[in-house]
Parts: sequence; structure tokens; C-alpha cells
Amino acid sequence: MDTDALTRIAEALERISPKPFACPDFSAADAFVWHVGPDRLDPVGQVNRVDIKLLVGIDQSRDILLENTLQFARGLPANNVLLWGARGMGKSSLVKAAHAEANRQIGGLKLVEVQREDLPSIGRLLNILRTADHRFLLFCDDLSFEHDDSHYKSLKAVLDGGIEGRPDNVAFYATSNRRHLMPRDMIDNERATAINPSEAIEEKVSLSDRFGLWLGFHPCNQDAYLQMVRGYCDAYGIAIPDEDLRAQAIEWQQTRGNRSGRVAWQFVVDLAGRRGVILS
Repeated sequence: MDTDALTRIAEALERISPKPFACPDFSAADAFVWHVGPDRLDPVGQVNRVDIKLLVGIDQSRDILLENTLQFARGLPANNVLLWGARGMGKSSLVKAAHAEANRQIGGLKLVEVQREDLPSIGRLLNILRTADHRFLLFCDDLSFEHDDSHYKSLKAVLDGGIEGRPDNVAFYATSNRRHLMPRDMIDNERATAINPSEAIEEKVSLSDRFGLWLGFHPCNQDAYLQMVRGYCDAYGIAIPDEDLRAQAIEWQQTRGNRSGRVAWQFVVDLAGRRGVILS
């Protein structure tokens, strides 16, 4: 084979081979998103979040998560956290708000969002963060696993498994609608069909046990829902009498067939639009 052919082959291999991962400038942003193919951490200029003071009706969970986050930001021991429960009750909003509040009080804390489908690459991400001079909250939103899904095994090393273990400068926060991260019928099927049901079930639910803190979120009552609506209106300067606000907010939630923080915010967005108020 001539020299020109060897050169063309070498150039082709160089083009298709993945480029070495370039560690980003972590001082450029407070939040990043982890992507694979190729591996990279993309900075987020402005995080979509609300102020922690606007998250009402979840006071106990808010206080516990914030205290854990402040401990971690200070370099003190802190737990991985699973926020589980009803849809729309502020689980992911609380994670982002706690991160912002910890940065306001202490600083130096970075939020890194990881998609569930990218969990098999988590070991590579940890190797990058392990040597960085910052502290990182890894955040996976809406985490759950379906039948024949082995991604959950990749996450065990993040929480407390593996020889190296979780880096001291990394904590993992996840939200899920499921307490054990697995569908109920998946656990029941293991119980019915496995040779050793107890061992099979233990394998599936042991992942959630690796979170030091479980914070439950449950559907809110009407008083809490109205409190959320009034809090948003006051924060964004939407002037409306209490009686009118109550009647409109209740009618809105009745059409949705649900009460939650998300429904409260969607009502306020509609109300602000009708009254010509800019939400910013």
C-alpha cells in the first residue's frame, strides 16, 4: 500500500474517532447539561426556575432539601436525595430553587443535568467532575425504569457503589413519580415469575434505598392551591380582589380535574396574559 493511501486512511480514522473531551470553564455558568456522542458539558446561561419563596405548600420538603444542599455547598456531609410523588407538585422546581438559594448564600455550587438515557455514561462524567475545583449537584428529572431496562445498574455506582465510590464533590438529586423508581406491575411480575422472588424484587428496589433522603410530594388541598395562586400574583404584581381570584382559580382547576403547583402556575400565566402583565 502506497504512502498516499496510508495517509488517507489515517485522516479518515481521525475524522471518525471521538475528539478528546475538553473540560469546560466551570466559572462560566452555574448550570450545565451533560450530553454524549460526543461527551460534552454545555453551559446553561439562564436556568428556568422560580424563587424558593414562591414554593408554598411543600414547606417541610423545602426546608429539608435546602438544609441538605447548604451542607453540601459548605463541604459538609450530605445525602443523595430522591424527590418522589404527585405530578406537578414542584419536585424539579424545588431542586433548581434550592441550588439557586445555596449559591446565593454560599456560592460555588454547580448544577449538572443528566438525562435518564445517558446514565450508562455516568462513570465518565464522574471522572471529569472528580478532579474539578467545584462542588456539583447531578440532577436527573423524572427518573424511572421500565421492563427490561438495565440503566438503573449504572446509577448504583453514583450513589454508593463501585471501588472509587461517589466523589466527595458530587451529590445526586433525582425526581420521580414512583417511590421505588419501578412500576408496580414490574415488581409484582418479579414476585410472581422469578425463581427467587425476594432476591429479584430486592435487586429492583434496592436502587431507591441508596438515596439517603426520600422526600414525598402529595396532591395539595384547595387552601394550599389558592395560597400558591395568591403567592404568584403578589410576586408578579397581578392586582385582583381575593374573591375574584378565588372564583377564577377554582374554576380553572375544575376544568383541569386536578390541583397542583403546576396547575396554579398555568392559571397565573393565563391570568397575567388576560391582564397584560409580563411575567419576568
